[in-house]
Amino acid sequence: MEQISVVTTVVDSRSVADILAAAAVAGRLAACAQVGGQVDSTYWWRSAVETSSEWSVLFKTAPDRVNALVDQIRATHPYEVPEILVTRVESGNPDYTAWVHAQTRP
Repeated sequence: MEQISVVTTVVDSRSVADILAAAAVAGRLAACAQVGGQVDSTYWWRSAVETSSEWSVLFKTAPDRVNALVDQIRATHPYEVPEILVTRVESGNPDYTAWVHAQTRP
């Protein structure tokens, strides 16, 4: 089985989430991007506890495309310190993982 990676971020608006998702897929940096529904996040920021509504974006990609995807997210993300998490998938449907690899080839 070919391994895949899931890259996750959150942003402050649905429209920004949609833009990040579309750009990654159009650029073949991700085979698929899923925008999740609104979630409330609570976190420390500048010495105070903040709460805000955010939208999550999950990108499915091949491991050799992760660095380019992370670079693109960082370059276009509206946050000063964006959450960008990379998870390597240990196991999955071999047909799906092959599809992810095929879709992330320029």
